Amino acid sequence: MKMPILIHPDPRLKKLCDPVADVTGDMHKLAEDMLETMYDAPGIGLAAPQVGVLSRLIVMDCVKEEGAAPKPLVMFNPEVTAVSDALNVYEEGCLSIPDQYAEVTRPAEVEVRWIDMDGNEQKSGFDGLWATCVQHEIDHLNGKLFIDHIGPMKRQLITRRMQKLKREMARG
Repeated sequence: MKMPILIHPDPRLKKLCDPVADVTGDMHKLAEDMLETMYDAPGIGLAAPQVGVLSRLIVMDCVKEEGAAPKPLVMFNPEVTAVSDALNVYEEGCLSIPDQYAEVTRPAEVEVRWIDMDGNEQKSGFDGLWATCVQHEIDHLNGKLFIDHIGPMKRQLITRRMQKLKREMARG
């Protein structure tokens, strides 16, 4: 089921999310609904707080090549356990901040530990777009948006644009 995506500024996007205690059927359903919402948007990542659920759950799929098989990844309680010294700059966007982009510098490679859909602990290294995406989504679980990584002037400009967009959406 497609879920509505919260638009910044929304206080729920700034909250620290709670760990997922148990990967239950409800959590499976939430993950599946989030994947459907992400693909429909379309986006490459989505965090539970973006759909109003303050739980440590992210979904992502950075396969963008035409005709390539999707590689959906569901992560409960993801945490970065190691980062590279090398940095990468990527122009990031966010489904909660539609049509706004800014260059963000993050570690080029990360190692992440998480719980999968079967309740098993996983650990993997990510680089390129996958590394950027997983860090961006984990930020959401800690109440951080990509615009928190950029200068205050640009951040205020984007926030004002989002406030205007929300007013227009409210008017229909």
